[in-house]
Amino acid sequence: HYLEASPEKMRELDLLSSHFTIVPHGLNLSLGSAEGLDLSYVEKVAHFIQQLDPPWWSEHIAWTRSDEVEIGHLSPVPFTQEALDTLCQNIEAVQQIIHCPLLLENITYPFLLPGAEMSEPEFLTALCSRVDCGLLLDATNVFTNATNHQYDPVVFLEEIPLERIVQLHFTGGHWQGETLIDSHSQPTPPEVWSLLKNILEQAPVKGMILERDENIPPFRELLQELATARQAGQQHNRW
Repeated sequence: HYLEASPEKMRELDLLSSHFTIVPHGLNLSLGSAEGLDLSYVEKVAHFIQQLDPPWWSEHIAWTRSDEVEIGHLSPVPFTQEALDTLCQNIEAVQQIIHCPLLLENITYPFLLPGAEMSEPEFLTALCSRVDCGLLLDATNVFTNATNHQYDPVVFLEEIPLERIVQLHFTGGHWQGETLIDSHSQPTPPEVWSLLKNILEQAPVKGMILERDENIPPFRELLQELATARQAGQQHNRW
């Protein structure tokens, strides 16, 4: 929204940053691309982050570009050693340019890619052991994948490095047939609230963000969800 923004948008950003701490969240860095990074894009992100001086910034464990073709979607990486090596190499290249702490976010995937050599928790654990990054754990994505691929989300939490979690995302999705879609379009469901509280009991979370992109309700309803999240954090002395 702001990397190549108009003067009007930049004034908007200046106004927001004068009142709030702004934490940049990336979509198109394509850390999982086998051909490496788009360095011109990295430089734009670096300039933006330097301008804001945030406590951290975040990107997704995904790829969005292949052979200079932008696919316009966050696509999962296979849980293989080769994909892990590629991801780590790209992250380390980014860290040489952008010195602000980087958080990595888990994404949803509609199907399991063939050839997996490890589970997602094993992949996340190996990733965190090799790169100096925290996790932005999307609790809704954990619940969505667990629902669609029929595993226990609580067991998933037990198998990932909870000590690396810095930030959480939460929201609600919708059903399309028998598939739960991560559409950021509905109130946060009870199952996700339960996961959030489970995470807050164990992880050093510093912030949570309610993501709502579609079907925006009256603002008072969003405030109620934020109040619930804030109360859960305060119960565990997170802020």
